[in-house]
Amino acid sequence: MNVTAILKKYAAGVKNFSGANLAEANLSGINLSGADLSEANLSVANLSGAYLIGTNLSRARLNVARLSGANLTKANLTKANLNVANLIRADLGGAQLTQAAMIRAELIRAKLSGATLTEANLSGADLREAALRDAKLQRANLSEANLRGAFVTGANLEGANLNAADLSRSDLSNSNFRHAEFKQANLSCANLAGADLSGANLRWTDLSGANLSWANLSEAKLSGANLTGADLTHANLLNTSLVHADLTQARLIHADWIGADLTGATLTGAKLHGVSRVGLKTQGIVCEWVDLSTEGDRSRVINLSSEDVSHKFFNETLPTVTIIIDAPLDIAANLALVGVYHQLAQIFPVLNTAPNVNVGVRKTSLTFSASNSELLIIAYLGIVPFNDATITQQNIITLLKKLEDGVREKWGFTTSQSIQEFQQTLNQGIDQSKMAVDFRKSSPFFQAPTQTIITNSHNQTWTAYNHPAFGKPLMKGV
Repeated sequence: MNVTAILKKYAAGVKNFSGANLAEANLSGINLSGADLSEANLSVANLSGAYLIGTNLSRARLNVARLSGANLTKANLTKANLNVANLIRADLGGAQLTQAAMIRAELIRAKLSGATLTEANLSGADLREAALRDAKLQRANLSEANLRGAFVTGANLEGANLNAADLSRSDLSNSNFRHAEFKQANLSCANLAGADLSGANLRWTDLSGANLSWANLSEAKLSGANLTGADLTHANLLNTSLVHADLTQARLIHADWIGADLTGATLTGAKLHGVSRVGLKTQGIVCEWVDLSTEGDRSRVINLSSEDVSHKFFNETLPTVTIIIDAPLDIAANLALVGVYHQLAQIFPVLNTAPNVNVGVRKTSLTFSASNSELLIIAYLGIVPFNDATITQQNIITLLKKLEDGVREKWGFTTSQSIQEFQQTLNQGIDQSKMAVDFRKSSPFFQAPTQTIITNSHNQTWTAYNHPAFGKPLMKGV
C-alpha cells in the first residue's frame, strides 16, 4: 500500500493500517493521528513534522526513521523499534514507550514529559536538553546516554541503568532514583535537590558542584565519588558508603550521616555546621581543616593538624540527657509521662523523639539523644514532670551564668543567646502546656529522688542535679 492510497483511505475514515510496509516512504508533514500503524514497517521513513497524535505504533519498526519535529503526543509506541531514529524536537508528551528500543536515538530537545518509558532501551541516546518531567523510566536502560542539560524533574527512574551517562547540568530535582545504577556517570553541576537516591550505586561518579540539598542518599554507594564543592545541606546520608570519596569543600550543613563509612575520604574544607560526628567510620580520613560556621563562610575554621586530632574530631560521643528516677516505672506513671511529654512536644518539637526507657527493680532511667545545641533545653524540659524540676532547672541556669564563653559554646549555648530569654521562653512554653505542679502529686513515681546527667559530644559529663536521698535505702519510721 503506497502513501497516496493510505491518505485516501484515512480521509475516508479508515484508520487500520496495521502491518503496512512504508519503509523509506516520504511521509513528512503527514497527518495520521489516531491511526493504527501497529507492527508497520516505517524503517528509514521520513516522518519529519508528521502529526501522529494518539497513533498506535506499537511494535512498529521505525529504525533510522526521521521524526524530527513530529507530534507523537499520547501515541502508543509500546515495544516499537526506534533505534538510531531522529526525534530531534519531537513531541512525545504522555506517549507510551514501554520496552521501546531507542538505542542511539537522537532526542535533542525532545518533549517526553509524562511519557511512560518503563524498561525502554535508551542506551547511547542523545537527550540533550530534553524534557522528561514526571516521566516514568523505571528500569530503563540509559547507559552512556547524553542527558546534559535535560529536565528530569519529578520523574521515576527507580532501578534505572545510568552507568557512564552524561547528566551534567541537568535538572533531576525531586526525582526517584532508588537503587539506580550511576557508576562512572557525570553528574557535575546537576540539580538533585530533594531527589531520592537511597540505595543507588554512585561509585566513581562525578558529582562536583552538584546540588544534593535535602536529597535522600541513605545506604547509597558513593565510593570514590567526586563531591568536590557539592551542596549536601540537610541531605540524608545515613549508612552511606563514602569510602575514598572526595568531599573537599563540600557543603554538609545539617546533613545526617550517622553510620556513614568515610574510610579514606577527603574532607578538607568541608562545611560541617550542625553535623553529628558520632557513629562514623573515619579510618585513614584526609582532612586538614573544616568550616563550622553557621553559613559556611569560613568565620569559624577548625584546623586538624594531625591524624590523631582529626580522629578525635570525627569520633565524638553521642550527646545525651539521662534522667534517673529512684523508683520503678508503673503503668499509670508511664501513661502520665507520655501525656506530659506529648503536650510539651506540641510547643517544643525538640521533644518529639521519645527517650529510651530502662526500667529496673529499683530505678528507672530516661535517656534522650540530642545535639549539643539541644542538650540544656532537653534537660530543662525533661525534668518538668518531676518534683525535682525547679531545683534542677535553677542549676542549669546557674551553670550557664558561670561558664566562660568558650566552655559555654561546647555545651551548645552561644554567647549571642540571652540566658534570661532562654529561661523565660522555656518557662512560658511550660506554662502553655498546662502542666500544673499538682501533676507531680498524682503518683509517687514523680516525687521520687532524681539525678540528671548531661553528656556532650566532647564526652564532658555534668550532673545537673543529684537529690540528697538518691540511691539511699528507704527507712521507715525515720
